[in-house]
Amino acid sequence: MALPFAFLKINNGDFLEAILNTSFDWNGIRAPYIVATENDALNGASMLLGYLLTNSAQIFADVRTYWSPDAVQRVANYQLTGQAEGGILHLINSGPATLDGTGQQNRDGQPVMKPFWEITDEETKACLEATTWHPSITEYFPGGGWSTRFLTKGGMPVTMCRINLVKGLGPALQIAEGHTIDLPANVHDALDQRTNPTWPTTWFAPTITGHGAFRDMYSVMNNWGANHGAISYGHIGADLITLASMLRIPVYMHNVANERIFRPSAWAAFGTQCLESADYRACANFGALYA
Repeated sequence: MALPFAFLKINNGDFLEAILNTSFDWNGIRAPYIVATENDALNGASMLLGYLLTNSAQIFADVRTYWSPDAVQRVANYQLTGQAEGGILHLINSGPATLDGTGQQNRDGQPVMKPFWEITDEETKACLEATTWHPSITEYFPGGGWSTRFLTKGGMPVTMCRINLVKGLGPALQIAEGHTIDLPANVHDALDQRTNPTWPTTWFAPTITGHGAFRDMYSVMNNWGANHGAISYGHIGADLITLASMLRIPVYMHNVANERIFRPSAWAAFGTQCLESADYRACANFGALYA
């Protein structure tokens, strides 16, 4: 007699996902494999675009929580300042964030995420020393597994993007440039405990423009199309916009200054005032490059 239900023994692949997305493993330094999780091929494609433009490992993360200045003050007794003055986004996911953001530096000692051929053995050691491995929590993964815990270094220019698939429209891209943020250890711990302290965290402050989807920090998260984002080192929003036009993918949300944007000159025939709407008309007219 068949049972009316079955018990699922779910275990995670966090160790595999984290190591594959990192620019080194037990065999040494090598190009990262770009791996998405949770069957999210759209975020995987977004990661591939970032990798194509930067040659650097990618962070896959949930766009999990918006922390307002008032909420941080209430929970951690800390006032956000600087780029985080308007609030921060907690980017956190159990598995596929790269370790690269924890221990690499440029010549000035600033945190970076490099192409694999520029990474040193000392930097791989620093990344590993910044990482701990924890048993997965049973309410998510009753089958077990190991979760990766680390904190992406603050002070890095990064770009978060996401391809969403809209019925009747097709793929559409959103982009948010900003910076990773450092918090005092006690503040990080207080906020981190609100989600899952065994998962890797990136504190992210998108650049606010004061209008549209970037009028404030909350609006960025409120307009994000899914709970996942692909995070690349560097401000590559303008490059993503150009690449999207080549692929005929409209961009419906970004905070890139107009003077940095390049699209094919034919786009002007579809409007020169509201460039976001013109992008939709041009992409619909020319059709997908890969149909």
